[in-house]
Amino acid sequence: MRFDELMQARRSVRKYQQKMVEPEKLLALIEAVRMAPSASNAQPWKLILVDDPVIKNQVAMATFSKTFPFNKFAAEAPVIAVLAVEKHSILTQVAGWLKDRPFYLIDIGIAAAHFCLQATELGLGTCMLGWFDESQIKKILNIPRATRIGLVITLGYAAEDRPPHSKTRKAAEVMSSRNKY
Repeated sequence: MRFDELMQARRSVRKYQQKMVEPEKLLALIEAVRMAPSASNAQPWKLILVDDPVIKNQVAMATFSKTFPFNKFAAEAPVIAVLAVEKHSILTQVAGWLKDRPFYLIDIGIAAAHFCLQATELGLGTCMLGWFDESQIKKILNIPRATRIGLVITLGYAAEDRPPHSKTRKAAEVMSSRNKY
């Protein structure tokens, strides 16, 4: 698949088939995250793939509540990926502080994009979740107290084939400019 086709095919999936993701595809996703670029090559992440049904359902339950049910679909996904923020280098920490830029969050975003684009190329669907109970997921997955969770991503085979989302994107002339704001 060409990159422009890959970008058009990628979308947020909120309905999943009850079909397990093959181990070789999980390995390809690990490799995609492993190869993601990062500031000072710090690679400040740990990718946790949760596919044990019991643990996965516990993590899924920590992404929504009765008050905020919008991530309820996470329970349908056969795999949930958790991107934990690992300690980044002193150089990256100092540069981030001096420039007031959280480079580690930018790095997590790049790693997540690699994950989602690779998943799309493999015929899988994903949805990045920023709303979750971090302390609950950390407890479920035995993530150290000082470690933060950057993103949670649902993963699996889409239950429905929807057209590309290009019509819902801002027009190029609205979201971009040349040589000035």
